[in-house]
Amino acid sequence: MFAENSYKIKMAKTIDVFNKELGSLRTGRANSNMLDLIKVDVYGQSMPINQLGTISTPEPRTINIQIWDINNVGIVDSAIKKSELGLNPQIDGQLIRLPIPDLSEERRLEIKKIVKSMGEKCKVSIRNIRREANDDLKKLLKLKEISEDDEKKFEKIIQNLTDVNIKIIDEKVLSKEKEIMTI
Repeated sequence: MFAENSYKIKMAKTIDVFNKELGSLRTGRANSNMLDLIKVDVYGQSMPINQLGTISTPEPRTINIQIWDINNVGIVDSAIKKSELGLNPQIDGQLIRLPIPDLSEERRLEIKKIVKSMGEKCKVSIRNIRREANDDLKKLLKLKEISEDDEKKFEKIIQNLTDVNIKIIDEKVLSKEKEIMTI
């Protein structure tokens, strides 16, 4: 039988990944999620910064990272500098301060394009899940495990799921763009 719940879960996971990506974008305010995508090569493996120290945002425009092992301070510092965040770390012993500068109009427009592109990629993923579901329905129909009426009913369910998720993505993109363009 056809299990539309598995496709619902796949679509939800796709939106979760999209939310994480959006959270990692720099919008002019300090947000510890900005560091989530930065990986640091320590102890023979690639690790996120939050596994090497405590991340806090004491002020709206500052992120502090209290590194647990002093030997990792330089490695974390260079990983942040190499990232596309455009941040300039300030080291004070085992504490790394990241002042978040104001975004220029040009950078805001760049980030807006990045958000749109991320949204489009997420929509493509949702549509791919829909296609996968429809392909599975056609196989089940061919094997005579479901009737044509069931196929049409499930196609409608999958299409509704797709429409709802694409609407969610569009809303998130609009809200993030608004946040980025707000000075």
